Parts: sequence; C-alpha cells; structure tokens
Amino acid sequence: MPLSKRLTAEFLGTLWLVFGGCGAAVLATGYPTLGIQFFGVAFAFGLTVLTGAYAFGHVSGAHFNPAVSVGLWAARRFSARELLPYTIAQVLGAIAAAGLIYLIATGKAGLSASTLMNSGFAANGFENTPGSPGTYSALAAFIAEVVTTFFFLIVILGSTSKLAPTQFAPLAIGLCLTLIHLVTIPVTNTSVNPARSTGPAVFVAVYGGSWAITQLWLFWVAPMLGALLAGFFFTWFSSDDAEAVDEAAAVADHEPNSEADDEQEPST
Repeated sequence: MPLSKRLTAEFLGTLWLVFGGCGAAVLATGYPTLGIQFFGVAFAFGLTVLTGAYAFGHVSGAHFNPAVSVGLWAARRFSARELLPYTIAQVLGAIAAAGLIYLIATGKAGLSASTLMNSGFAANGFENTPGSPGTYSALAAFIAEVVTTFFFLIVILGSTSKLAPTQFAPLAIGLCLTLIHLVTIPVTNTSVNPARSTGPAVFVAVYGGSWAITQLWLFWVAPMLGALLAGFFFTWFSSDDAEAVDEAAAVADHEPNSEADDEQEPST
C-alpha cells in the first residue's frame, strides 16, 4: 500500500478518534454536571477505535496514535523509517478534529471561546487544572498513563498476533480503550495517545491559556514509555508464539500454490 494512502488513513482515523471521543466530552457532557457521564465518554472513545480499525485497518494498520506506532516498532512489527510520517499524520488529524469540535461547540448561542476553553476542552492535565477532574498529582498522572498505555499495547499486540483470531482484534482493542477511560478520566481525562492530547491542547493555548501546552510533555513521555515497555516485553513474552509463526510460515513456503498475505492487520 503506498505510504500516501496509509498516511491519509492515519489522518482520517485519528481525526475520527479525537472527534468522536473528545467531541462526546465537549458537546455531550461536562464535569461535575454530567450528561452522558464518564461512561458515555469512555464508550465513545472505544467506539471510535472499534469502527476506525475496521474502516482503515486494512490500509494503514489503524494506529491512530504515536504511542501505538512506537510500541509496534519496539515489538518489531513496524518500520522505524515510517514512525515520523505516521506521527505527523496522526497529530495533524487530531488538530483538525479539535478544530471541528471548536467550530461546532462555539455555534451554541451564548457560548464564547474563552468559556469553552475554561471548561477544559477535553484537554489532558494534572493537578489543579480542568484537565484533571479529580485534581490528581503529576506523579499519579504519570503512573496512570504509563500503566494504561502499557496494557493497551499488550492488548493490541496480543489481539493482532498471527496466532490470535485477528478479526476480533478491533473489538478487543475498543473495549480495552473504553476500560482505560473508565479508570483514568478522573485522573487525566485519559490520554494514552500523544496526538489526542496535542489537538485540544493547541486550541486551549490559542484561545484559553497555557496550562494544557505546559503539561503536554507528560502526555507524550508517559504514553511513549508505556508503549516502549510493552513492545519490548511482548517480544520476549511471546517469543514462543513468534517461533510458531515462523515454523508455520516455513511449512507454507514449501506447500504448492501458497500465497503471501500482504494485508496489514488493524492495530488500534
């Protein structure tokens, strides 16, 4: 698949993820006055990944997340030379989605841009900022993001393994992301995705204040660390599976009329 098509898929998939998840948070709920409540926002994020993986997974692998791309690289499933192009496409998709949410939200009568941004605009944060509904410390936020991203990547890597029923991978990944949001929305508004964090933070910085950009570093460093740990761990943990895949491939190579399967599997 040409890189241009894969990058387009990553842009659109990340746009869909941020528009659906952050859009639900901004347009359909608030804290502490809850509309669809935390469960609704968590479910929205899970649904965007589930549907996006089925829609774009066959084109780009459906990463939609720089941390996922890095984790797949660490697990030897993704090329290092494509990390930067994928990350750029994902970040641009997230910023575009945040722009669409802003245009829709400010179309509400009496709602100014400053009021919208003061509510947090679904940005991620910690301590006494709108990005942490429960005002959790930086250490708590860092631990939460590392741990949840680690397990998110473990689910992605396991469900997309050659020995797993990969047609169900998007379901497992979407449900995992839903669970992660149910646990960590009160802590950081849930990131596990540096692109998702960057999109809203840019608009908060432009229209509302500096806190989201100032704290954005944590939502790049922690998810990336968790993803790297998961990728390296899974490579060791699933070494027997990898050997089984290699053996099966060797057998297939010696069979007549065998064809290589070049399709990419959904990753998130």
